[in-house]
Order: sequence, then C-alpha cells, then structure tokens
Amino acid sequence: MNAVTLIVLTETVVNEQEVVTPFEQNLLVGLVFVIMFGLGAGLTPRDFRLAIRRPWGLVIGWLTQFGIMPLLAYVLVITLLFQLPREYAAPVALGALLMGCVPAGTTSNIFTYFSKGNLALSVIMTTNSTLWAILMTPLVLAFYGGLLFTEDSDLQIPITNIVVTLVILLVPVVLGMLIRRFSANIGAVMELMGGFFGLFFIVFLMATWVPRNWGLLASTPWQTYVVAIGLGLFGIAVAYLIARAIRLHPMNARTIALETGIQNGPLAIAIVLLTFSGNSDIGLILIVPALYSLFIVIVATFVTFAFRKANLAAEQKIPSLL
Repeated sequence: MNAVTLIVLTETVVNEQEVVTPFEQNLLVGLVFVIMFGLGAGLTPRDFRLAIRRPWGLVIGWLTQFGIMPLLAYVLVITLLFQLPREYAAPVALGALLMGCVPAGTTSNIFTYFSKGNLALSVIMTTNSTLWAILMTPLVLAFYGGLLFTEDSDLQIPITNIVVTLVILLVPVVLGMLIRRFSANIGAVMELMGGFFGLFFIVFLMATWVPRNWGLLASTPWQTYVVAIGLGLFGIAVAYLIARAIRLHPMNARTIALETGIQNGPLAIAIVLLTFSGNSDIGLILIVPALYSLFIVIVATFVTFAFRKANLAAEQKIPSLL
C-alpha cells in the first residue's frame, strides 16, 4: 500500500448519511421488524416437537453459528483489516465483528430450499440462533472485542445498548410465534411477508444504495471487500466440511453450511443504526454489514448451484439422524 493511500484512509471520515440516509434508516429498521415478525410466524408447535426429539441439528448449528462465525470474523480482521491505518481499521473491524456475531438470516431458508436442503431444520435453526442471540451475540462480541480493542481505546463496544436493541428487535419474533400459534392462516401470511421483505432488502441495496455510494465503494480498500465476502464464503465452506467430517447426511450438511454462513445482515445494520447513532464513526462501522448483505446473495447463489448437483437418489439411501 502506497503512502498516498495510507494518508487518504487515515483521514477518511464517512458520514452516517453517506452510507444510509435518514429515510433509509427508518425504512431498514421497519423492514427488520417485519422480517423478524415473519421469522417467528413461520414456526409451528410441530417444529418444536421435532426439534426436541432430534436436537443435534440445533446443537451443531449453535456451535457453528456462535463458534465459527465470530472466530472467522476475528481472524479476517486481524489478518486483513489491521493492515490498514488504525483510524480506519478499528471502526470497520467493529462492524465486521458484529456481522460475525449476529444470528442466521431468513435468506438462508430460501437458499436451503433451492439447495435441496432440509427446510424444516433450516427454519428452526434460524429461529433458534435468533433467540439465542440475546445472550450469545453480546457475549462473543464482548470477548473478541476485548481482544481487538483496549480499554483506553477511543472506540468502545456499548454491550448494554446492544442487548437492549436485541431484546427490542426480538419482540416481533415472539409476537409472530404467538400469532402462528392461535391463527395458522394469519401466521402463514406473515411468514410470506417476512420472506418477501427480506428479499426486498437486498433488491433495495442493489437498486438504490450501490449507485448512490459508488464513490465510497470505489475507494474502499480490497481488504474490506475480502472480509465482507470471505465471512460468508468461508463460513459456508468451513461449516460444510465440519458437517461432512462428522458424517451428517449431505442434505443436513448443506443446511448447516448455509445457516452458518448466511448471517442476518439487516439485523446487523439495524443494531448499528440504533446502537451507534450519533457516533462519528458510524459510517465506517456500517461498511462491512452493508457489503456483506449485498454480496452474500451472490455467494449463496453460486453455492446453491454447486449444491444442486447433489445426487438425491443416492442420498436417499443414507440415513438421516437430524
């Protein structure tokens, strides 16, 4: 990296509204509430009964979700982002670390379906990791944040604010579960709406956010792109290899891989917007969650094409324990 680039990055100040405008902030937070509501509405008592009888899928998914992804984010940060000036790298690293600590996203359910995975397992894993996020996201974020940022650092992680934000954002999940419990038809409609708005979030990024922030994207260092793209790609690959190594059914291995690598990008962005509002570095903190949300669809699409080559006839002869 040349001296001119170092000077530019050192002096880089990304205004919050350069990344997400006030209108987009309100829209994105609203979309997250609808997406989370739909996530809860997709669950039925039968899903819970199956999960209780066969909990290994949830256990493995929990370990990969809150074990592999935060560790992967930490490794990517220290090997790539910390090559850059600290003034730029620290807030961007915080956003990357948060992206690795949030639960799975509803988009994983869609890609699991098209990848010939276990859709029922995918849905219950997504909800399971989302509910666990109230405890695990702050814990792993505080642990790895403590390794990255010293106590006298200008950039501190407001763990209490993040916990409060998660509790607020998980309220619609519980409401969706209650509605599905008492009205299956309304719950099904809410589930479809949640999936639709999850896709709309990605389309919105591609159609409006990318063109408006083209200058910012063009000046973003390649290390930041590798972190944003690699987090999802490596997460899927590592989880799949682990699942196959412990001899899980290929269908379940595909499911766990996608559930691990496809994080809840809208949730991460909402946490940043609600938790770091007023922070002068919020624009930089938002970069990796925004880039991740954009590129994970592309990554997951290529992975889906690879997974769809599976020989289902041969897989039917393999017993599934999940």
